Amino acid sequence: MKKNTVVIVGAGSTHTPGIIQSLLQKKEEFPLKKLILFDIDEERMNMVKSIMTQFIEEAYENLEVISTSDYKEAFTDVDFVFAQIRQGGLKMRSCDEKIPLKYGVVGQETCGPGGSISYGIRSIPAVIEIIRQAKKYSPNCWILNYSNPAAIVAEATRILRPNSKILNICDMPIGTETRMAKILGLKSRKDMIVKYYGLNHFGWWTDVRDKEGNDLMPRLKAYVGEHGYLPPEVVDHQHMDPSWIETHKKAKDILATDPTTLPNTYLKYYLFQDYVVEHSDPNYTRANEVMDGREKHVFTECRRIAEKGSSEGTTLTTDNHSIFIVDLATAIAFNTKERMLLIVENNGAIKNFDPTAMVEIPCLVGSNGPEPLLVGEIPQFQKGLMEQQVSVEKLVVQAWIEKSYHKLWQALMLSKTVPSATVAKAILDDLLEANKEYWPELK
Repeated sequence: MKKNTVVIVGAGSTHTPGIIQSLLQKKEEFPLKKLILFDIDEERMNMVKSIMTQFIEEAYENLEVISTSDYKEAFTDVDFVFAQIRQGGLKMRSCDEKIPLKYGVVGQETCGPGGSISYGIRSIPAVIEIIRQAKKYSPNCWILNYSNPAAIVAEATRILRPNSKILNICDMPIGTETRMAKILGLKSRKDMIVKYYGLNHFGWWTDVRDKEGNDLMPRLKAYVGEHGYLPPEVVDHQHMDPSWIETHKKAKDILATDPTTLPNTYLKYYLFQDYVVEHSDPNYTRANEVMDGREKHVFTECRRIAEKGSSEGTTLTTDNHSIFIVDLATAIAFNTKERMLLIVENNGAIKNFDPTAMVEIPCLVGSNGPEPLLVGEIPQFQKGLMEQQVSVEKLVVQAWIEKSYHKLWQALMLSKTVPSATVAKAILDDLLEANKEYWPELK
């Protein structure tokens, strides 16, 4: 069986231990030749490496592992690039969340003025550089990209690098499907066959069945209508902080907006903007929650394992984020034709929607990449919401390419999270000041 070389870009991320653990657990299905850790923040990367080396030595005989901040060393002769960068780090995420809240507007990591637009402008050049380096040193490698905001990055790569072998992915639908499986009493989300469509962080399930073809939607709708997506017991710890618990609960109200489907939880930011702002603390946002929670937990555990010299009793685990990316690499490397939700160019899959839009839909994945499955026509309600949001995404990318202040202002005006052009301009000017180190000079 072919062995693969993988480089994890953004290896100092708190998600890296989970990805490495998933690679170790799936070493029979996806054997490794070499594992490379790459990050410009060498201190964080080396802290992760110091404890993951212990895991690897215990589970994987003779696996070569290197860490580097040199592009040539990282990207030469690799089969897969796992990209998970956060341009600006949690410091800039905090700005993205807190600046809109000053104006009574949703402040969220990947939605609205901060998460989608501010973060998007920062992420585009960083991801384009990853593609450039990968093509230079390993022209046939696949880039599996988790870097957010995935919708903006996907649109930018569609326009700027149309022939690159990059797949933009998100684990949020996967996490929700894991909760669905737990609600239904199934062993795994892979025991379900789902139909889903939308944009990234902006979609709906239209059909959920078991492997025998039994319709599971009525049971799911009844449960979600009462409890949201909170299952009877915890299924993962990645999305169970207080803010996430409230998000899972809010799904019952989102369901009421269209009882014929099951919603992505992120729709709350577009359909219940007032509720979100009212229940947000402008001085302590999700970024602070991550810094005080996941960041402290992972790096405290890194230090504990490094001091002990053993991974025994570790609280670090795999999660949907880590499992999904390894499953995707396996599907490509070994042509498994697994059915997976990916962000791909619409190109007629949703019949009555912009063919150039980057949509999130089921695909069959093999050695040639994804084969999108036909969705057909979608209802006017979803179509209207998606047209507005995809226009925001396209304007953000156009604004970056043209260095256009006006198009970025238009993107904010068009966002369903922003109430007026006046508020949009005030937020934009504050974001522009906060992002001086990262944004191009706008005209």
